[in-house]
Amino acid sequence: MAVIAIADVKQPMCPSRLILEHVTSRWGVLVLVALLERSYRFSELRREVGGVSERMLAQTLQTLERDGFVHRDAKPVIPPRVDYSLTPLGVEAAEQVSALARWTERQVDAVQAAREAYDEARA
Repeated sequence: MAVIAIADVKQPMCPSRLILEHVTSRWGVLVLVALLERSYRFSELRREVGGVSERMLAQTLQTLERDGFVHRDAKPVIPPRVDYSLTPLGVEAAEQVSALARWTERQVDAVQAAREAYDEARA
């Protein structure tokens, strides 16, 4: 009789931890949010996700592709053309992290105020 493991992200060996790490990393979130808008070529995506190096973007895309979130469409043309888009699973993940990203944008002032109060209390 097979034992069915139930995913529990709080458990140290839960496989969902690695997936969570991939979709919530700084570049993972930003790539997913960008691809939620539309598909991008590599260079376009690099410009859209400001501050990411070529190496880090390539690594992030490869990781998200391996996890089934990103589809890489390499067209056999000259010069080569590669487009990146979200899979249905990727859309679902991107919607989740996009909500968190938007909430974070709305809370910048509150967080700054909390940091200032914390720093003043410690000075």
